[in-house]
Order: sequence, then structure tokens, then C-alpha cells
Amino acid sequence: MSAAVDHARWRERFPVLDSVAYLNAGTGGPLPAAAAEAVAEEVTWQARSGRSLAYMDRRDERVEELRMAFAALIGAAACEVAVTTSTSEGIARVLHGLELRAGDEVLVSDEEHPALLGCLADLRDRVGIAIRAVAAEEIAATVTPATKLVACSHVSWLTGRLAPPQLARLDVPVLLDGAQAAGAIPVDVAALGCDFYAAPGHKWLCGPAGTGLLFVAPKWHERLAAARAYNNLHDPADPLHSAAHPDARAFDTPTVSLEAAAGALAALGTLAELGWSEVHARGRALAAWLRLRLRDDVGVEPIGPGGATLVAWPTADAAATRRAFDARSIAVRELGDTRLRASTGAWNSDADLDALVAALGSRAA
Repeated sequence: MSAAVDHARWRERFPVLDSVAYLNAGTGGPLPAAAAEAVAEEVTWQARSGRSLAYMDRRDERVEELRMAFAALIGAAACEVAVTTSTSEGIARVLHGLELRAGDEVLVSDEEHPALLGCLADLRDRVGIAIRAVAAEEIAATVTPATKLVACSHVSWLTGRLAPPQLARLDVPVLLDGAQAAGAIPVDVAALGCDFYAAPGHKWLCGPAGTGLLFVAPKWHERLAAARAYNNLHDPADPLHSAAHPDARAFDTPTVSLEAAAGALAALGTLAELGWSEVHARGRALAAWLRLRLRDDVGVEPIGPGGATLVAWPTADAAATRRAFDARSIAVRELGDTRLRASTGAWNSDADLDALVAALGSRAA
């Protein structure tokens, strides 16, 4: 943390924390006041100025600023990052752009999110690809000559499990779902050795919904098929003959709104004010502490090995417990009928975790 930034004062930048123990960034991060103000400012500017050429220029400038900010966050060059609307869009662009054929195998873990599985199921039903799911900790060791892609979460949404580092040494392309990682833990796409990395702007990066990033390694810029649209044409003045951009801009979403881009930049600025190293370290430390308190104070064994900023645990009736938490202004996520999940971020305080543990203890009693 910067010596000039006091954590308690920094928390004041998130209005929801005034009244809620907010432990649900894995669904949607707390929106900083600066982001809400940036969105309102841009919407007001549009209402007064119209949305003609000046608007388009202003929007394009903000999107390029966002591309550079996203790239810096994951250790990539700006030309390697597409600006998207979500993790799901990034995943879909990769899976469809690979032009997989009947019989091609995609290897996944048994802890994957519907954003990945749904797109794979579509390709299985329409094209005939094969999907093989294995235990998350075994995924790097079970690649076969039939495997054309390994696709899995950098951080599991169900358990907080980290993807095995052995993925960096595979000879087949690797697509990582960074929905529960980007902003929560350090991300270095070069160290990860992945070919593709998709992440959202609205979870751990605390920006508006409708923002996201997709890293595409340079060797795939011309090999990954891109659907040509107005915004990603290298020469939009000659649309019938122009190719897409020769870099990751070819995979940009058709439109990110000016207000969404401005809000995302403001949210990133709020997090950077505390310092990314502190953001990452504090979130993980709180998760580790919560896992200990669940065991020692409540007698509940957390699910999975941990290591990131998600803590899941079993419960007899997830919906009823979540409603009881809602009544106490504690925000968590239910995962199915018998599992709850808390997300610990740098914005959380010890008191937030105290409230959660106390609520669990009262229900256990």
C-alpha cells in the first residue's frame, strides 16, 4: 500500500460498504464512487453534446486507454489485447476462431463455468468436437495427441483452485478463463504460458458490466479467425476488400459504450490508488484467514485447496442461509443447493469477516 493511502479511508471510495459486508466480487465487484461518477459524467456529456463524430472520437480514445490499462494489468502489450464485453465473449471468440473440426478434442477440468461449457456444447452439437473433462489437478498431465485445446479456469469459480503451473509447458494451445483471477491475484500471461486469456471488467476490476479483455498471443493473431465488422477492419473505408486488424484488435467487440469504458478506467484508477500489490496481497490474506476461521470458529471445512480470493463451504440449505445473510446485510453467493461462496477483496475489512463468521455461528447454534 502506498504510504499516503490509509485502508480505512480508501474503503470509503466504495459506497456499498457503508451498509453491506460485501463479499461477492466473484459475481460483481463493488462499484467505486469514482466509476459511478465517470459513467454519469459521460452520459451527461452525450445528452448535451450529441453522439456524432466528437462522441465517436471520445469513445475511441477511452477504449484505447482501457486497452492499454488492461494490457498493463496482465503483463501484455496493448496490441495483444482485445477489448470485449465479458469473459464469455472472449471465450466464444477464441473457440469459434480456432475453427475446430469434428473429432477435435478440447480438454477441460471438472470445475468449469457455464461460460466455457455452454460454448463448447454448442460446438459439440454443431461441429462434432469432443469434450473431455478431468479432475482439475490432473488436467496438465492428461493431454493426449487428440487434444487440440486445453481450456480451463485460472481460478476455479467453485473452489478457488489455481490452475496447475504445468499448463505453461504444454505443446497444445491453452485458453484460460480469468473471471476469478484478473484483479484478484497477479496475472502475467507470459509466465502463465497461455495462448488466450479472457477476463471481465465487472468482477474483481470493479468496473461496469459490459467490459472485458481478451489476450491473444502474437502467434495467433493471423491464425485465429476473426469475424470482420466495422470496428475491426484495418481499412473501414474499403470494407469489401479490407482484412481485419493484424493484431488482437481484430477480436474487439463491435461496441463498448463511452460510459462503460470511462467507468472501467475510473475503477482501475481506484484500485491502483491503493496499489496492485496491496490489492492482491490483502484479498488473498483475507481469504486464507476466513478459511481458518471457518474451521476453527464454525467447525466447517472449506471446499478445495484455496490459494486465491474465493472461499466456498458446504451448507445444508444454501438458499436459506444466503437469505439469512441478506437480512444481516452480508452479501455472498450461493452455488447450487448445498454450497456458499465468499469473495474477499482488498476493500473488505476484518469486521466484514467477523460478521460472516458470527452469522454462520448463530445458524449453527
